[in-house]
Amino acid sequence: MTRVMAVAFDTYGTLHYLNPGERTYAVGEWVLYPTADGPEVAQCVWAAEEAGEAYDDLPVCLGPATEADLRRDEHNRQVRADATAVAKRLIAQHKLPMKVVGVDFLDRSESFDRMVAIYYTAPHRVDFRALLGDLARALEARIDLRQVGSRDAARLIGGVGSCGRELCCTTFLTDFEPVSMRLAKVQGLPPNPLQISGACGRLMCCLKYEHPLYVDFVRQAPSVGTPVEVDGERGVVVGHHVPANEVSVRQRSGEVVRCPLQSVCSTAGARAARAASLQEGSAHE
Repeated sequence: MTRVMAVAFDTYGTLHYLNPGERTYAVGEWVLYPTADGPEVAQCVWAAEEAGEAYDDLPVCLGPATEADLRRDEHNRQVRADATAVAKRLIAQHKLPMKVVGVDFLDRSESFDRMVAIYYTAPHRVDFRALLGDLARALEARIDLRQVGSRDAARLIGGVGSCGRELCCTTFLTDFEPVSMRLAKVQGLPPNPLQISGACGRLMCCLKYEHPLYVDFVRQAPSVGTPVEVDGERGVVVGHHVPANEVSVRQRSGEVVRCPLQSVCSTAGARAARAASLQEGSAHE
């Protein structure tokens, strides 16, 4: 069975998975991650564990980072910081509506000594031909300016979401899927984009990957207003609590109680109709 470890290039950065090979690495240890441009220094954030066959094709860790590797990585980080400062200064001088959100630095290439890739956001296409020449002279490197969208910008910058945790896109989320307001309606959230938007200004990605949980809940739960019976007591469903897998029931006495879904008995007709409607809507997302 394959062993899997997880590493990150930055603190709280996106997780990258590796096959540790024959060695065992401790959390916090610096290792070498194989890339198309050569080995890069990363930190182990998840010690090796046994995993299934789905992880058989993972790249193999190139071993622990040496002092020379760490010095090179520190130098590259300083180059990126300097390049960011220079790019911001020159963009301001040229009065361009561009915002630098990330910089990559490569010093290993067959065709040139160095390349600096600068990621930026802008409200529209920008004529940066004059800026490109000034950047190349100031940084003494080949420059690659890449415009990114708001979601990618949030992933590059990082931050904390409304849940109080690091942004999903900077930790584990690798693919962005379309998110619609209908998902918010299904989950009982306010239909106000300002209240359910992430740091990128777009609808929160968690609405999409939490949606199957709500679909599964609806398949089983009676809809609001359905007469039910809980432990011999009759009542009416007045609310759903999907994360807790519970429903609120108003009993004949007027008392509202929260009950585990498994303890609630109701007719299956209304439940099935609602689930079919929800599934049909999901197919159009």
